[in-house]
This record gives sequence, structure tokens and C-alpha cells, in this order.
Amino acid sequence: MAQNVLGLLAALRDAGVPATQNEPLAPHTTFRIGGPAAVFCRPGTPPQLAAALAACRQSGVRWYLLGNGSNVLFADAGFAGCVITTADMGGAPAFAPLPGGGARVTVPAGLSLAALCKAAQQQGLAGLEFAYGIPGTVGGAVYMNAGAYGGEMKDVLESVTFLDERGEEHTLPAAELGLGYRTSLFAGKPWCITQAVFVLPGGDADAIAGRMRELLQRRRDKQPLDVPSAGSTFKRPAGAYAGQLIEQCGLRGFAVGGAQVSEKHCGFVVNTGGATCADVLALTEAVARTVRERTGYTLEREIRVVE
Repeated sequence: MAQNVLGLLAALRDAGVPATQNEPLAPHTTFRIGGPAAVFCRPGTPPQLAAALAACRQSGVRWYLLGNGSNVLFADAGFAGCVITTADMGGAPAFAPLPGGGARVTVPAGLSLAALCKAAQQQGLAGLEFAYGIPGTVGGAVYMNAGAYGGEMKDVLESVTFLDERGEEHTLPAAELGLGYRTSLFAGKPWCITQAVFVLPGGDADAIAGRMRELLQRRRDKQPLDVPSAGSTFKRPAGAYAGQLIEQCGLRGFAVGGAQVSEKHCGFVVNTGGATCADVLALTEAVARTVRERTGYTLEREIRVVE
């Protein structure tokens, strides 16, 4: 493995892709948890991303694509492979007005969702108000079909461009992406999203801004945004809400090590300081077991565990 890593680092250097060795992953996630990545690289363009993927294949090193790190839990031992971040693959969205009003918006995958929402509002484009305040990148939001307050990415998404496992570029319409509750076709494929295209209707910029502020304040009032977490911890079970089930079972504030069920919102597990991946896994397993025994509902983790 060590020889493979050295070969990968050399290949990335030759391709001009910035990379480091034994990079701690905790600072690159909103949970602030995770050991080191054997290799951590930061492509700045789709061609550099393709070069990084090719180098991983040729070196025999497994890879993981990381956006803003807002929905991921890395193992305490880290990742014995290459973590490829899209953090440097941002850039400004491109707006193309549509004849009937509104616009088609082309967005690089590494742009933060918050930045896209603000840019759309400034152009007087509606449809993304629900997404304001959701942490993460556009690519990550598409990958999991992020949603809130009755809206989802699939409501405004037109198409997605991505690199397949061979590094070849493809574009698929949203209707062919298997977009469902917190999932998409990408969840089961070794593909890397590079760009997304949205179609947004026109609206009043001031009204859109007001709605964004309203929803952001609702988040701040109800969610523990002031402490590290990976966002909503469990998927919503059919016919119920995870946070309410957890609260009904008396688990508000329940803790294992530095991981705790949020006192503010039981649907969140937070890092109160020094939490490990093992703490979070033990806590979520205990919570799911208790909820299942007392209510009959099965809770499934929404956060992605990467080992």
C-alpha cells in the first residue's frame, strides 16, 4: 500500500494536482471527526479531477470524493486511500435567461449551496429558497437530493454532468438520475459530479430574500448550528419523524463519549468536544435500538460512514 501511495503522489504531482500525505480529515468535515487520509488532493478543474481519478486507478489506490464534508463521518483510523475534495472546484454560476421568464443556471459542483442561493436571489430567481442554510456543495446536494421545508433539489434540477469510473464525461437529465428521498443514482455509482444545471422561475428579489431569511432563522431557532454535527443524523421513517421518536423515548441529551443527542433538536447528534467516530456509531446504534424496541420504527442513518 505504501508503494502505491508513493506512486499516486508522484502521478498527482506530474499531473499538476495539489496533494498532501496523511492529511487529518476532521478539519475538512462539519462533524470535526476523522483520522488522516493517506492522500488528500484538491483538483481545481474537471480535467484535474479526471487526472486524479486516473492516477488512483493506475496506482491501485481507492478514492473517496468529498464536498463540504457536511454529511460524512470518517473513521477514527482515517481513510487508507485518496480523499479527493471538490472544495477548489467552485466558480461563479452562469445564468442564461429563458424566453418565458426565469433562467437556466449552470453551476460547478464545488460551489457552495449557500453561494448559489444568494446568486440566484440577486438575479431575481426563485425556487432555491428551501436550500438556503443547507450546508454543503452543489455536487453534494445533488448527490443526496438535499431538501428542506417542502423543497428538494429534484424540483429545480434539469441535468447533471459527471465523470464515470473510467473518467469519461456524461450528462444525464434529472429524470434519469433516480432522485428520491435523500438519494440518487450517484449513491450507488463510482461517479463524480462536475456540474449541475437548474431551471429557476423569475420572482421578486426582495420577496425571495425575505423567504431565505425566514427559513434560515427557523433553522437557527430549531437546529444546533453552533456545535459540530453532520446535519440531520437519521432519515425520516415513513409515517413519523426521527427527532420526535427519539424525544419520545427520553433520549434528549443522551451521550456516548463526546457524542450527544442534541438538547436542541433530537434529530441531530452533535460533537460536544473530542467525539470520535466510535462514539457516534455507538450512540446512533443505541438510539436506533431503543427507538425500534419502544416504538417499532426503524431508524436508518442519513450520514455516510466512511472507513
